[in-house]
Amino acid sequence: MGVVTEAGPTEAAAARGVAIPGNRVIGVFNNLFAVRMLEASEAAMIEAPVRFYVTEQPDGTATLSYKTPGLVFAPYAGDSPEVMKIAAELDAIFAAIAAAATE
Repeated sequence: MGVVTEAGPTEAAAARGVAIPGNRVIGVFNNLFAVRMLEASEAAMIEAPVRFYVTEQPDGTATLSYKTPGLVFAPYAGDSPEVMKIAAELDAIFAAIAAAATE
């Protein structure tokens, strides 16, 4: 997997002179999964990359949030049984990423 997008509202706010807690949206995906998902459901690719959201807490710690790929791709399950098979593989990968990031 790789980081394919990032957005930092904190930096944009600071450029306007507004201070907000640190946060970043990180889009993660991999071309091997993209090709497979496109074959299973062209429409489902609107959901890629799947995002993680990191938010700074008042005590200086951070919180990691994300929707599982299974949830994200569920609306496209009717397009092909392969959609949810791929999503299940991604669920395990994203859970591992989240676990490693929060250790």
